[in-house]
Amino acid sequence: MERKHMSAFSLYQILPPQPPSNVKKTDVKVEIRRKSKTTSSVVGIPSKAQIKSERRKRRKKLLKAAQKTENQNVTADVNKAEKCVSIESLDAVLVDLGSISNSRERAAKMFKWIIHPVPEAPFFRDTWEKKPIYVRRRNPDYYKGLFSTAEFDRILREENVQFGVNLDVTSYTNGKRETLNPPGRALPFTVWDFYESGCSLRMLNPQAFSSTVWNVLSILQEQFGSMAGANVYLTPPGTQGFAPHYDDIEAFVVQLEGKKHWRVYNPRSEEEVLPVFSSPNFDQSDIGKPILDVVLEAGDLLYFPRGFIHQGRCLPDAHSLHITISSFQKNSWGDLMQKVVTAALEIAMEEDVEFRKGLPLDYLTYMGVQNSDKKDPRREKFLSQIENLMKKLPDYAPVDAAVDQKAKDFLHDCLPPVLTPDELATSVQGAPVRWEDGRVKAMAPHITTQTQIKLLRAGCARLCSDGDAVHLYYTTDNSRVYHKEEPKSCEVQAEHTDAVEFLIHSYPSFVTVGSLPCDSTQDRIALAELLFEKGIIHTAEPLQS
Repeated sequence: MERKHMSAFSLYQILPPQPPSNVKKTDVKVEIRRKSKTTSSVVGIPSKAQIKSERRKRRKKLLKAAQKTENQNVTADVNKAEKCVSIESLDAVLVDLGSISNSRERAAKMFKWIIHPVPEAPFFRDTWEKKPIYVRRRNPDYYKGLFSTAEFDRILREENVQFGVNLDVTSYTNGKRETLNPPGRALPFTVWDFYESGCSLRMLNPQAFSSTVWNVLSILQEQFGSMAGANVYLTPPGTQGFAPHYDDIEAFVVQLEGKKHWRVYNPRSEEEVLPVFSSPNFDQSDIGKPILDVVLEAGDLLYFPRGFIHQGRCLPDAHSLHITISSFQKNSWGDLMQKVVTAALEIAMEEDVEFRKGLPLDYLTYMGVQNSDKKDPRREKFLSQIENLMKKLPDYAPVDAAVDQKAKDFLHDCLPPVLTPDELATSVQGAPVRWEDGRVKAMAPHITTQTQIKLLRAGCARLCSDGDAVHLYYTTDNSRVYHKEEPKSCEVQAEHTDAVEFLIHSYPSFVTVGSLPCDSTQDRIALAELLFEKGIIHTAEPLQS
C-alpha cells in the first residue's frame, strides 16, 4: 500500500503534549519483571533461548566494560590525578565564564573544572557510563565557595525549609536504614539536635536556596543536555546515613568539608548495568567486595555511573559535607524509543490497513504464556505476522517529533539561567523602568530594526508543535524549585516560525531585528518585542527609552 504524505506539522500532532508532573518523587519504586515462557520455531523469528542468548551477549558487553574498574584500572586513574592541583577558584571560574558569549562553551569549561585534571574527551569515551573514577587533589580549597556548613545553617535560619520536601533526616545503624522526618518546617533547633544525635542530613534541592549551586547547575545542564540536579549531605563523625544502594543517575560526589570513607561495587548482574530505576537498600551480604575503597577529603571528587552500588561512612575524627551533582535520569535510548514507538504505532494504524485488520477469532486458544510450549502451525503464522508488522514500524516513526517531546520535558526540568552583569543590563530584567517620585520613569525600551539581538542561552528556547498551534518553549521563567511551575511557552504565529528558527540557528552571533525573515518591519519588531518581554533574548547594548 502506498503511503500518503505526512507533513512535519502532522507528525508533531501525533504526539500529544504530556501533562506535567508537579511533584518530584523522592522515593523511587523498583520495577520487578517476571520472565514469561515464550517459544517459536518460525523461520526468521528467534526462539526464547535465542532471544535470551542475544540479550545475555549484549548485556555481557556492558557488564564487561563495567567490570574493567578493577583496582588496577582505578589505581591508574587515581595516580594520574594524585598530584597536588593548583587551579583557579570557583569564584574566579564563574567570573571568567561570564565573559564567554557562548553558553555551550561555558558549560564545557565548567565541566572541565569540575573533573580537572581528568581530560574531558577521554572521560566521556572511557569512563562515562562505564566505570567509577576517583580524583585525589590534596587541595582542600578546590571547591571552596560551592557550598558549606555555614551556608547550610544560614538556609535553615532564613529559608522555609520543610522536612520531607527540602530536608531528610536519616540514619543507618546495625544494617537498618531509617528516615526520621518530623512534620513541618526544619528549624535549626530541631535539625541540629538530630545531627548531634548521630543522624545524617540530606538537603534535596540546594539550588533553590543557594545562588552559587543554582549558577553551577544551570551552566552544567547545557553540557549534559539533561537536567542537572544536586543533593547536599552532612554526616556526623563516625556515622553512616544510608544503606548500600545504586542510583538511576550519573553521580559526581564533590567533597566540600571533612572526609568520608567510600566503597563502590560493580553491578551485581547484567540487568543492573545502567538501570532504569534506583535500587532498594541492600544488606552488606548482597553486594560482594568493593572495586574501589577510598577516603574522600575536601577537594576530592568521586564519579560513578548509575547501577554501581555505593556506600559512604564518616570517619571518627571528622564530619563530612559533600554535594552530589547528578544528571542523565531517564535520558536513555530506551526512554526516547518509548515515545518513538508509541507514535509510530499510532501513525501506522492510521495509514496502513494491515495494522487495522482484526485478530484471528481463535488466537486466544493457541497464543499466550499457557500455550507457549505448544507446537502449533497457527502460532508460527501468528508470530510471523507480528514480525512483519514490526518490520514496518520504522517507516512510520516520527523521530524528530519524538525528540521534540523529549526536549520539552528537558526544558521543563531546566533551571532558569543566572544572568551575568552584562546580560542583566541588556535583558528585560535590567530594563530601566521604575517607579520614582510618584510616577513611572524611563518608559519601555525601544526596539528598532537596527537593534542587535540573540538568544539568552543556546538551549533556552525550542519551537514545538502542540496540536494546531506552534509554541516556543523556554526556560527563562522556570522556577529554581523542580517543576514548581507549569512548562513555559508562548504561541508563535505561523508566519514568524522561520524568523524564530533563524534566531535559534544564529546563536551565538547577534543579528539585527531587520534581518529577521518576516513579511514586514512591523512583524519583525513585534516578534523581537515579544521575545524580549519573555526574557528569551537580550540585546548587544542596553536599550534606550
